[in-house]
Amino acid sequence: MKLDIYNHVFPVDFFRRMEEVMTDKGPIKRWLNIPMLYDIDARLKIMERFGEYAQILSLSMPPIEYIAGPDLSPELARLANDGMAKLCKQHPDRFPGFIASLPLNNMKATMAEIDRACKELNACGIQIFSNVNGKALDEPEFYPLFERMAQLDKPIWLHPARSANFPDYATEKKSIYEIWWTIGWPYETSAAMMRIVFSGIFDKLPKIKIICHHMGAMIPFFEGRFGYGQDQFGSRTANAGYEEMLAKMKMRPLEYFRLFYADTALFGSASGTRCGLDFFGVERSMFASDCPFDPEGGPLYIRETIKVLDGLDVSKADREKLYLGTAKKVLGLK
Repeated sequence: MKLDIYNHVFPVDFFRRMEEVMTDKGPIKRWLNIPMLYDIDARLKIMERFGEYAQILSLSMPPIEYIAGPDLSPELARLANDGMAKLCKQHPDRFPGFIASLPLNNMKATMAEIDRACKELNACGIQIFSNVNGKALDEPEFYPLFERMAQLDKPIWLHPARSANFPDYATEKKSIYEIWWTIGWPYETSAAMMRIVFSGIFDKLPKIKIICHHMGAMIPFFEGRFGYGQDQFGSRTANAGYEEMLAKMKMRPLEYFRLFYADTALFGSASGTRCGLDFFGVERSMFASDCPFDPEGGPLYIRETIKVLDGLDVSKADREKLYLGTAKKVLGLK
């Protein structure tokens, strides 16, 4: 059995309302060319190719708070979560759970939707993004979100968010060559992870579960920089109090990064997967494909990720953990 914990979908009612609300219609054209994103019959047909294969559903980009202002974003979040809960109820064997979406530009509504989605709709957890319309996740206004998820003992899925409007250089107005996505997204995830670590969230909330997309982004590959490099935290910066902060941390900075969970959505990179597993271990790594955003519109990332995991030099027990066991434990699935 293979449980894909991070792939994307647009429930129909949500998609129709999003079409009405979005001022930039450009992305919608692309989405309509990926039937698996909104056509559940098409999705189920492709899923059949992979035998005992199931998906935890999550909403696709863009973030809800990017689509609509704080007056409309709560409505969109409810539509998304109701739609995904309905799909899970209709197809429990293929969709045993979903990740709730939130209106993060309206924190009062966000807290209410966390409780509604997790308690009433039985969501597996919530999805947040590496920034909230440009705001860092360690801003005090977002702390109650982390606190509530620790209390509920449900995970947070961390997805990168960055657009072409974020330039690559200070002298430019836009990112070119899709650098904002190819390199920008791993940077975004890594930066958000650093802000979470150095804000002390793991010390304040030791039970928090945060699943980082794309195998923890840059962190595993740059283990040395986060290890011996961050052991010198503060030595490069004057009058910021970083050395005092380092002295108060309960562990080396590197060890906090090992407290995150990671998924295998690396688009079929065997070497990247091995690097991530070396860093996080099978107890904190879970199968995910990032379906359906591949050149074939859905099956390629699933197929290539399975090929990588099947080719790993690991025990049968560890492979079973990657495909299902760890996810069941972290997500609290029966």
